[in-house]
Amino acid sequence: MALHTHLPIYKVTYDLTVHASKITRSFPRDARSHAVTIRELCAAMVLLIYRANSAKDKRPHLSALLEQVQITELMLRLARDLALISVGQYADAVEMTDAIGKQAMGWRKSCSPSA
Repeated sequence: MALHTHLPIYKVTYDLTVHASKITRSFPRDARSHAVTIRELCAAMVLLIYRANSAKDKRPHLSALLEQVQITELMLRLARDLALISVGQYADAVEMTDAIGKQAMGWRKSCSPSA
């Protein structure tokens, strides 16, 4: 078992967490709860990667990770639609969520009983 911090999916997720922290820093006061939600979702994804890497049955954690990715994308899209982040910031974040989703799907597929 590789150390979770050496996994490519961890590195992308950590980069997303840093990016989300930077882009939500300047949210106006009335959107602070939205910023906190985005940062918490990213942190939760990092935790799920750790749990999946440590668990014997990785599939439940990877399924939860994929759900978190979808929710994060939704919250980022809402931030973009509300003009809280720029199109470029949104595009960078979605590129990372896409990479996380693809890697999580591949990881989950490799853990399935038929694999």
